[in-house]
Amino acid sequence: MPEKKIILVGGGGHCRSCIDVIETGKTFSIAGIVEQPGKENSGPVLGYPVIGCDTDFENLKKHYDYALITVGQIGSSNVRQRLFTLLKQAGFVFPVVVSPFAYVSKHARIGEGSVIMHHAVVNAGAAVGRNCILNTRCLIEHDAGIGDHTHISTAAVLNGESEIGCGSFVGSNAIIVQGAKLPDNFFFKAGSLIAGEKAGKAMKDNKL
Repeated sequence: MPEKKIILVGGGGHCRSCIDVIETGKTFSIAGIVEQPGKENSGPVLGYPVIGCDTDFENLKKHYDYALITVGQIGSSNVRQRLFTLLKQAGFVFPVVVSPFAYVSKHARIGEGSVIMHHAVVNAGAAVGRNCILNTRCLIEHDAGIGDHTHISTAAVLNGESEIGCGSFVGSNAIIVQGAKLPDNFFFKAGSLIAGEKAGKAMKDNKL
């Protein structure tokens, strides 16, 4: 068993996917799940016990050094941002968690606390912020930029030199064309294509 123990914060569907990535990678052993208040006595998640709630971070830090935020994100990133701040204040270390079935170029940069799921691809020169989700089979092309606390959903494509702001969501199978620049807190719905004049309109409306 790996010596590094990690707590997972949030016990829903995204947590289950993260468990699979961590188990496959074999870098960390999962100490347990941290839930929201009122769910401390909920059942285990894929065999891992619930060991506290998000008011217990200071006490949990006495026993564990590493944490990963496993609350999902569709739309607002506020919950993930709040948890990131609380865990930082408690002194936790946020590793970058990468599936062994993903590809991340050695010339890419990935911020702390980000998770890269199975079969995602991050190419040379890409820069990914902190506390991001790069979900299954997404493609982040060369020199693309992703702000902190952003979720790139399943099979979404960010083409070369495109940029996504902080706290944003890019839906499944969405395609962002080469060089498009999108703002913070942007919601980009599943299956959309953003290009040309549409990109400028999205910048004004902050949605598509």
